[in-house]
Amino acid sequence: MIKKILIAFFCVTAHGLFAQNGTISPYSYFGIGDHRDNGSVDNQMMGGISMYGDSIHINLSNPAAYSKLRLTAYTAGLSHKEYRLKNWTEEQNTSVTNLDYLSIGFPLAKNVGFGFGLMPYSSVGYSLNSSSENSQGAEVANFFTGEGGLNRLYASIGFEPIKNLSLGVTANFNFGTLEYERIQSVEGVQFGTLDNRESKINGYDFKYALNYTPNIKDKYTLYTSVLVNTQGNLVSKNTQTLGSFSLSNGNNVEVVDVNLDASNLRNTELKIPTRTTVGLGFGEDKKWFLGAEYSFQQMSDFDNTFLGLDNVTYNDASTYAFGGYWVPDYRSLSGYFKRVTYRAGLRYDVSGMTVNNKEINNFGITFGLGLPVGANFSNLNVGFELGRRGTTDQNLIEESYFKINIGLSLNDRWFQQRKIN
Repeated sequence: MIKKILIAFFCVTAHGLFAQNGTISPYSYFGIGDHRDNGSVDNQMMGGISMYGDSIHINLSNPAAYSKLRLTAYTAGLSHKEYRLKNWTEEQNTSVTNLDYLSIGFPLAKNVGFGFGLMPYSSVGYSLNSSSENSQGAEVANFFTGEGGLNRLYASIGFEPIKNLSLGVTANFNFGTLEYERIQSVEGVQFGTLDNRESKINGYDFKYALNYTPNIKDKYTLYTSVLVNTQGNLVSKNTQTLGSFSLSNGNNVEVVDVNLDASNLRNTELKIPTRTTVGLGFGEDKKWFLGAEYSFQQMSDFDNTFLGLDNVTYNDASTYAFGGYWVPDYRSLSGYFKRVTYRAGLRYDVSGMTVNNKEINNFGITFGLGLPVGANFSNLNVGFELGRRGTTDQNLIEESYFKINIGLSLNDRWFQQRKIN
C-alpha cells in the first residue's frame, strides 16, 4: 500500500518540481540564484546539521548515514515561506510554496544502504525596479525580472566497513535554465530598451562523508562527521537578445541576437567551490541528541562572467549550525506525545556575497515535531523556521521570513526474503 501511495505522489508532484517558482528573493539575482536547503525536514529543524542518522530516516545531506538504514524509506518534503521585504521607504509581504525533495533509500546488505532522488538545487525568482536621473535631468527607470533554477538528480551509497565507522558518497547531476530580463525606459523617449539573457546549465559534483560514532559507557554515543562537497563544475550555454519596444503599446520594434562567440561568452564555466563541513555531537540513542557543525567554502573563487554584474563581489563563506532532538519515551503505549520527537536548532550563514559593499548574511531559528504515523515506523515531520537575511543599508532589501516545512517519511520492507512455514 505504501508503495502505491508513493508512486501516485511521484506522478502528481514530479512535474511541479520543474515548474515551480522556487523563490521570490531579490538576492536570487546574483550568482546562480538562491541555494535551496538540501536536507530533509528532520535535519533542517535541528538547525540544518547533517551528522545524525538513524535506521528509518533518509539523511539527504550525509551519504554515510545510509549505512544505518534497516528499512526501505520513502520521503518527500514540502515548504511554504512567508516573506516580508523592506527597505528604507516601503514594505511588501509575499509568499511561495515549493516541493523540496523526493527520495527513496533502502538497505542493500548488512550495514550498506543506497538511495536516490530529485530535489531543487537553486532558484531564481525576483522582480525589482530602480529609478535615477540622467545628465539631462530625465528620469531613467529600470525593471529587472528573473526566473528558473537548477534541479539536482542524485544517487548515494553508504557503508560501515568497521564498527562505528561509516563512509559514503553522493553523485549529483545538476541541470536547469536561468532567465534574466532587464527593461529600461527614459522619460520623454518613445522607445524603451530590453536585454534578455538565458543560461542553460548542467554539470556534476560529488559529496564524500565520514561518520565516526563510538559508544561511551554503553549508554551514550559520540557523533563526529566530516563532509566534503567537491567543486561543482557547471557548463553554461548562454544566449542574449537586445532590442527596443514601444512604450505606448509594448510591441517589440527590433530585437537582435547578440554574437556571444565574439566575446567568449557563448559557453562559460561556473565553478562552485568545494564546501567542507565538520561536526561534533553527543547523545543517548532514541532519547536525545545535541550537535554542532561548521562549514566553510572559498566563494571568493566564484564568478558568473555572463551576467557581468559590477555591484557584487564574493568572499569566503561559512555556516554555524546547532541543534538537537528529544524523545520522552519512544516505546510508550499509553501516551502518543511521549513518542513524538521534539527538534530545535539555529544557524548563521555568512553567504560570502557582498552587494553594494554590504555582506548578505542569514540567521534562522528552527523547531519542529516528528509525529508517528500508523503502527510501523512511518512519521510526519512538521517544522518551522524564523529568520532574517540582508540589510536595508546601501539601498538594499531586508528579508524577514517564516517557513513551514512538512516532510512525510514512509517505511516498508524490500529486498527481504519471504519465508513459508
